Amino acid sequence: MPTYDDGNIFAKILRNEIPNFTIYEDDDILVMMDVMPMSDGHCLVLPKSPSRNLLDADVVTLQKVLPLVQKIANATKKAMNADGIILQQFNEAPAGQSVFHLHFHIIPAYEGKKLLRHSDKMADSEMLAKQARAIANEL
Repeated sequence: MPTYDDGNIFAKILRNEIPNFTIYEDDDILVMMDVMPMSDGHCLVLPKSPSRNLLDADVVTLQKVLPLVQKIANATKKAMNADGIILQQFNEAPAGQSVFHLHFHIIPAYEGKKLLRHSDKMADSEMLAKQARAIANEL
């Protein structure tokens, strides 16, 4: 398996080299808005420890991150008044992974509304900041 590249965009965000719309942060995990959302409230959960994806992640990291993924999913569903939540996590390029740092997508689903394509366009900054606050307020 390829090794972890600390030049990936999420590693740069974790080093505060690139700004983000933070929902939650502790010593081990950062939760932020996806700037190219597939739906309103689309956010990402990133463990801070370096791993490419689930396949090479430390089990201790997974034990910390998965309960928070559930908590963020519930907060996002409530804050965004979503009908459901899609959880996505990709492992290597053939499976759809484009940023090689372990992360989990929490994507609100709305009855009768199709998801946007990821990477279609950057979302409005004010909207992302407002959604981040709304989700954080539900934690």
